[in-house]
Amino acid sequence: MLLRRFGVIPRSSLSLRAVSSQADLIARLRDKSCKQNNIPESIVEKVGRNLHLQQHHPLNIIKRRIENYCNDYAKVHGQTPFQFCDNQAPIASTKACFDDLRVPPDHVSRRQTDTYYVDQDTVLRTHTSAHQTQFMSQGIEAFLCTGDVYRRDEIDASHYPVFHQMEGVRIFAKDSPALVGLSEAERTEYIVNDLKGILGGLAKHLFGDVEMRWNSDYFPFTEPSFELEVLFQGKWLEVLGCGVVHKEVMANGQRPEDFGWAFGLGLERLAMVLFGIPDIRLFWTEDQRFLSQFNESKARITFVPYSKFPACYKDVSFWLPDSGLHPNDVYELIRGVAGDLVENVELFDQFTNKKTGKVSHAYRINYRHMDRSLTNEEINEIQWRVREQLVEKLHVSLR
Repeated sequence: MLLRRFGVIPRSSLSLRAVSSQADLIARLRDKSCKQNNIPESIVEKVGRNLHLQQHHPLNIIKRRIENYCNDYAKVHGQTPFQFCDNQAPIASTKACFDDLRVPPDHVSRRQTDTYYVDQDTVLRTHTSAHQTQFMSQGIEAFLCTGDVYRRDEIDASHYPVFHQMEGVRIFAKDSPALVGLSEAERTEYIVNDLKGILGGLAKHLFGDVEMRWNSDYFPFTEPSFELEVLFQGKWLEVLGCGVVHKEVMANGQRPEDFGWAFGLGLERLAMVLFGIPDIRLFWTEDQRFLSQFNESKARITFVPYSKFPACYKDVSFWLPDSGLHPNDVYELIRGVAGDLVENVELFDQFTNKKTGKVSHAYRINYRHMDRSLTNEEINEIQWRVREQLVEKLHVSLR
């Protein structure tokens, strides 16, 4: 079978990063007294939805299939079971999110054009790896950390500013019997083989008896690093990134003499491929025509589209301000006005006026509601507000 259902396993859901209350968290995200805070209301409204914890939601189904497989694998191989850490507050210090993981100070992921800042030292986590050193320092030997992560990004069917990741880590103590007496090269080989063993089995568990390949990769927090791809429905698909935890990261996690491996994967990406979900916005819908198609007791699930309403295209072009403008700022503004009515935004034209030196950008906005047809009147109203806010907030000159 393509997907095999495992029994329910004992849960150890940890909440190791204390936040006094959801209300306090939301208030902090909305606090604009710090000039670095760039979190729009459209993002604040998503915090606390916890789609990955909702039973029978497609993201929860994928999450539980991976959790069940990993602990079945650990049991068969006599390893410490994984603890499930899936209810962490989604904010992290820049130290935990970047510094502890060896992300360079000038890396693009640290920029406000790419990341949501609460203040200069705190962000909405950009990956679940932000909790890695936290759990390592608490002595947890093996954990799967799942949660919502946040990144400013383009707008299309496969990108959304909130998505869900799972981080997996296993630690090997320096005096582990399997490692005693091994050279550094032999130790690394042993850890890599253990990592590839569990992840190769996971790929077959999720996708069936597929061909797979391991590619060398680079991540600042693992060395060596790999990417796992599977040949699925005639195409090579990237499934996850992984590697041996870097020595500096182990030290930052208060485990300087120990060793470990880590992997990270995106739940939406897997669910869209395995269940045939065509648009990432669907994960956020509360329409029962979508949700009722998913049940964790089903071994095979194939999403059946229940509607396809017509698209409405609108263009907007403008001169950039002298200070310049990042496309992510435009995407964020459009999403803030139109929400999930926007299916896709494309920067389809740009040029520089040779006389004035001014730069022009032209964007095509594709509006499409997932549940009903849109009227020209309501789209014209939204488009007018987009144009107004482009001028008011981003200081462009409309053409």
